[in-house]
Amino acid sequence: MMKVYTKTGDEGKTSLLSKQRVYKDSLRVEAYGTVDEANAAMGLGKSLITHSPWAVDMIEPIQKELISLNADLATESLEVADYRITKEHIARLESLIDMLEEKRIPQHYFVTPGSCSASAALDLARTMVRRAERSVVRLKKTEKVTLPISLYLNRLSDFLFVLARCVEQEEIVVIVKNKVLAVLQGEKDKDIAKEHVSILGKAKQLIEAAEQKAIEIGIPMVIAVVDAGGNLVAQHRMDGALLASISIALDKAYTALALKTPTDEIAPLVTPGQPLFGLNTANNGRFITFGGGFPLIVGGHVIGGLGVSGGTVDEDITVARAALAAY
Repeated sequence: MMKVYTKTGDEGKTSLLSKQRVYKDSLRVEAYGTVDEANAAMGLGKSLITHSPWAVDMIEPIQKELISLNADLATESLEVADYRITKEHIARLESLIDMLEEKRIPQHYFVTPGSCSASAALDLARTMVRRAERSVVRLKKTEKVTLPISLYLNRLSDFLFVLARCVEQEEIVVIVKNKVLAVLQGEKDKDIAKEHVSILGKAKQLIEAAEQKAIEIGIPMVIAVVDAGGNLVAQHRMDGALLASISIALDKAYTALALKTPTDEIAPLVTPGQPLFGLNTANNGRFITFGGGFPLIVGGHVIGGLGVSGGTVDEDITVARAALAAY
C-alpha cells in the first residue's frame, strides 16, 4: 500500500507531471495549487446547495475539468494536440454563463457575498480562480502555458459569479416562502386557538343559562356541549341529576351536530314507514331521536352541539332553548 507521505519533498521541491523537479514556491506550483484551492471551495459550495440540485450537476463536471487543467499546468511543455483543456471546454462554460444570465435577476450594485452559505462558498471559489488567473499571467511571462488555461480560468470566474447569484436567488425565494408559510400557519394556529377558546366560552355561557332555567323549573339536569368535531367541550351535572342523563345529554349534543338538526325534529322521521326509520339503532345506538339536542350555529356555520337531559322531553327542550336564547 502506497503511503500518503513520500518524503521526496522534504527539501522544498516537488515533481511536475512532466517529471521536472521544481521548488514548491515556483510560479507553476503556485498556479496549480491555487486552482486546487478553488476546486476545494467549489466542493464546499456544492455540499451547501440545498434547493438548487441543477447547480450541483453543473459544478461536478467542471471540478473534473479543473483536474485536467492542473495537469496542463503541471506540464512544462505540451504540443497543441496534447492540450487537455481545449476551446470546446471554454465554449461550454460560455454557454452555461449565457444560460444563467437569463435565469438570474439583474443586479445593478456591487454584490456583498454571504446571502447564503452556498453562494458565499462559490464567491470564495471565484476569488480563488481570479488569483489563479493572476498566477498564470505571471507564469506566462517566463514560461510556456497553453492558451486555453488563461481563457478557461477567466470564464470560470464569470461562471461562478452568476452561479452564486442564481443559487442565492433561489435560496432567498425558499426562505421567504417558508417565512410566509410560517406566518400563515401561525395565524391559522391562532385562529384555531381562538376558536377553541371561543367554543369553551360559549359552552360555559350555555351551561350557566341552562342551569338557571333548570333551577327555575325545579328539575336537575345534565348539560353537554360538543365542538364541530363532536368532541366534548364541557359537561355539567347538577346535583340530583340522573346518572343516565350524563350519556344521553352528550349523545343529544352529538346527534344534533351530526345531523345539523334539533333532535325533536328527528323524532317523527324515525317511526316505521318514515325516511329515517332505524336511525336510532345506527352508530352503536348513539343517535338520540327525541328532543333536547340542538346544533350550535354561528354565521350560518354549525360549530357544535348542545344536549340537555334530566326531565321530560318538553322540559329538556325548554331548558335547551333557554340556553340558546342567552347564547
